[in-house]
Amino acid sequence: MSPAPPVIVMGAQRSGTTALASVLDLAFDKAGGIFTVNGKLPYVLHRWVTTADLEARHLRVDEMIWALRRKPPFGTNSERWLATTETVLRAAAVTVSAGEVTDAVRLRRDVLDGAYAGATRFGEKYNEYLLELDALAESLPDAHWVLLIRHPEAVARSTLRWTGDRPWRPPDREAALAKWVAWHEPWLAHPRTADQRLCTVVEYGRLCAGPGLARLGSRLDVDLAPYRELLAESPAPIEATLPAPVRDTWTRLLGQAGL
Repeated sequence: MSPAPPVIVMGAQRSGTTALASVLDLAFDKAGGIFTVNGKLPYVLHRWVTTADLEARHLRVDEMIWALRRKPPFGTNSERWLATTETVLRAAAVTVSAGEVTDAVRLRRDVLDGAYAGATRFGEKYNEYLLELDALAESLPDAHWVLLIRHPEAVARSTLRWTGDRPWRPPDREAALAKWVAWHEPWLAHPRTADQRLCTVVEYGRLCAGPGLARLGSRLDVDLAPYRELLAESPAPIEATLPAPVRDTWTRLLGQAGL
């Protein structure tokens, strides 16, 4: 494991996480590290490295590699990282078939170590980590979690404008706001997220304006200022009446962000 704790960025879709991840990609690379944008390796490992798989001596590496490459990550080191990860997964499959591995969590950690081997530090962004915090804490127990939050009305509007093949896109504003609440409920309920040594909540507007980026860089001990231009300016505050559950969730998240 690299000396600095891994950094995991997550958030509801359309919250600006990809823009933030692009900043971290360049900043980590400058420091000799690797930050993958939608690499989703832990997400894949949580599904295909289980106790049942090890008992059967059958690690489904073909499915995992297909999942990683179907919609591949992007970033400075993405191709090299993918090649390394494939090599590590194939080697793991051999040890599993020989019956040499019995601990699924330990194997997930070893695969992650191997995938980012040689980096001074590493990190990863994938929105859906927000939905499986327990498994994430198992696989990367020392990681620093970064939650990027954006005004729920802005997220709902952006989600409804989202083009392309998005079968999970909500049909209307009400559904989009309800989904936004559902995505943040696991964070607010998880005991780890109350520990500011392990978790940071950043609000999108402050991130784009500068203070949030400086605070995050300080928390992660990495210089993010040179890449400020990669962040789109936050629009003016949205005046919209939010349903009570949405307003309550937003208020609690702002409190965790120190706002």
